[in-house]
Amino acid sequence: MKLRTIDASSLTPAEMQVYLHYAIAPRPICFVSTIDKNGEVNLSPFSFFNVFSVNPPICVFSPTSRARDNTTKHTLENVLEVPECVINIVNYDMVQQTYLTSMDYKKDVNEFSKAGFTELASDTVKPPRVAESTVQFECVVNDVISLGKSGGAGNLVIAEVKRIHINEAILDANGKIDPHKIDLVARLGGDWYCRITNDNLFKISKPTGRAGIGIGVDAFPKEVKYSTVLTGNDLGVLGLVETLPSDEEVRAFSLTDEMKELVNAAINGSRTLHLHLKAKQLLDDGRVMDAWKVLLM
Repeated sequence: MKLRTIDASSLTPAEMQVYLHYAIAPRPICFVSTIDKNGEVNLSPFSFFNVFSVNPPICVFSPTSRARDNTTKHTLENVLEVPECVINIVNYDMVQQTYLTSMDYKKDVNEFSKAGFTELASDTVKPPRVAESTVQFECVVNDVISLGKSGGAGNLVIAEVKRIHINEAILDANGKIDPHKIDLVARLGGDWYCRITNDNLFKISKPTGRAGIGIGVDAFPKEVKYSTVLTGNDLGVLGLVETLPSDEEVRAFSLTDEMKELVNAAINGSRTLHLHLKAKQLLDDGRVMDAWKVLLM
């Protein structure tokens, strides 16, 4: 792999933005509503956003100053005047309307009206919620931390969640948010976004034993660790097991009808290749311990 190395100090803010936005992605979208001391409402999206703590529940987003003239955005001005906000989660059905609110409208323009969203009164804070959003977090702003003085500098807004509103249509039978139903979108670089659909959802199973710690790749036999068949993802799945199968378990599996034919074929060819191909097939079928039994034959 050939790497290109770039000194950050050699880049303009616009050049740096391209590298950061394209490489650090996808980023969740903070669709934040705020209000100033005169009651003027603002609604704007930010992709410098994430959850940073559970107890207390803290979300952080960052309105950057405009790179072209180092002016601040209305959201930042508002939270400095009235330290409250609502973080509205963006799904696919509202993403185009959300983009409308990213325009640099004048201070007295209400982006709710401009983008066609519905204001919904909050319970604990002054800024209104976006009724069309399926999850809404009412927050108080605990702190705002300036990260620089030049154009493009961020301002970390540390928001503590005080109340959550969830559309019941996105909940599963256990009352939890169903990733198949929420239909989230995220920000990439430039004009690109992505949508979380059923086709691109997948799970990574955690170790389920008492210790809850996988053996890791460094514990593998060399022929498994340096396999020409198994991918890095395959090795990661294999490394999640807490213990390897015993010699007795490996021997018993080798005598099953499923394995007898393979073992006979392996005798006449490359044994390692045949076994590793079979192990990869078992991994694709979710049979991790059986894959290990094959690899240890």
